[in-house]
Amino acid sequence: MAIELIPLPLPPSADISKFEGFGREVRGVDPGHLDPGQFAEVQEALYKYDILLFRDVSLTPEQQYALTKAFDPKSDNYGHGNNNTENTNKSILHPDLKTIPRVPQVQLIGNGTVYNHEGLAEAKLTHPSHTTFHKTRVSPEDEARGVTRFYRWHIDAALYDLSPPKATTLYGLVVPKGPQQVCRYDDGTGDELRVPLGTTAFVSGKTIFDMLPAELKSLAVRSKVKYAPHPYVWMAHARAVSTGLGIETEGLEVPFDELPPWEEAKCKTLPVVWKNPATGHLHFQVHSCGVAELVVDPLPDDANRKGALYPDGAHLTDLEEVRDLLYKMQRPAIAPQLVYPHDWREKDLVIFHNHGILHSVVGALAKDEVRAFHQCNLAASDDPVGPSPEDIKKWAKGCV
Repeated sequence: MAIELIPLPLPPSADISKFEGFGREVRGVDPGHLDPGQFAEVQEALYKYDILLFRDVSLTPEQQYALTKAFDPKSDNYGHGNNNTENTNKSILHPDLKTIPRVPQVQLIGNGTVYNHEGLAEAKLTHPSHTTFHKTRVSPEDEARGVTRFYRWHIDAALYDLSPPKATTLYGLVVPKGPQQVCRYDDGTGDELRVPLGTTAFVSGKTIFDMLPAELKSLAVRSKVKYAPHPYVWMAHARAVSTGLGIETEGLEVPFDELPPWEEAKCKTLPVVWKNPATGHLHFQVHSCGVAELVVDPLPDDANRKGALYPDGAHLTDLEEVRDLLYKMQRPAIAPQLVYPHDWREKDLVIFHNHGILHSVVGALAKDEVRAFHQCNLAASDDPVGPSPEDIKKWAKGCV
């Protein structure tokens, strides 16, 4: 029997026309017990719609790991390359993850204290908050009234040594209940978005690319980003912009010579645009917080140079210039009408195409509010594929 695909329940803020090819609820199958034919349908749907929702799922850590691995059978290690994440105490990710002992590829994330959970006697969880990461913060008075921010827009990836996972699975075990909050952008636009308490927000990398004007499409298909070595340690003392989409340039990054030992050959240089293996669509996939440099190839010989940015190519190493350019390209696509804030229920399983979307945790939770999720993503067996020569020729020639 074919799986049933239902459009996701969009919030009133959503521009429905921008979500026609984004997200589906899957019915009619048990994701913990998929036969090969069912899995093939689920995989096809994931690459087509980028995010899949299964309701009322019972899933063990072993089943979640097996399901995640099925999207990339050659993968095995947790996506950040450390099966004991608590020991990476210099990383900005350190407080956010607790490893399930018997299935170290699965992490317990959330908020509050969880007892006697899957081999963990006591797990103290911290919900990531903009108050510890952004340069500015919502006032305590506004926070008490339910005002919050996006924490950090990102791709799940180590961005050093290991390749970005192809898929991430998120399984909701304990979901906090409470009134909606208001996610405020605080960037002078007046943008704000009503969100469920403890939501995860998603935006389409395809939409980011599709919205770009011609000169920025040309730049995107010709560009690669070079990530800093050990980027989550590198950025640990830096502070983010108010939208969570990048870092303020204040010179607070850890100097390269003070980072844990690293090798140039293990630093990741990845395309700005990743090609969907099933649809051929181009997705703008940059974790801007970790980017150190931008490398731009020259225009093809037969391209129209009028209006083109860096027509002869460039190697940008000035952090402020790199960050400003990436922000200019990504910010339009996190407008409120383009964000899907998932309204979690307990026993929801969400699978998202980590090579196709960006996401952010959102919201502020009290210390005693428990939020418990299992997360699994596996470092991919290969790097994402960038635009083809035909794609570059198509999108680089239209700068007028």
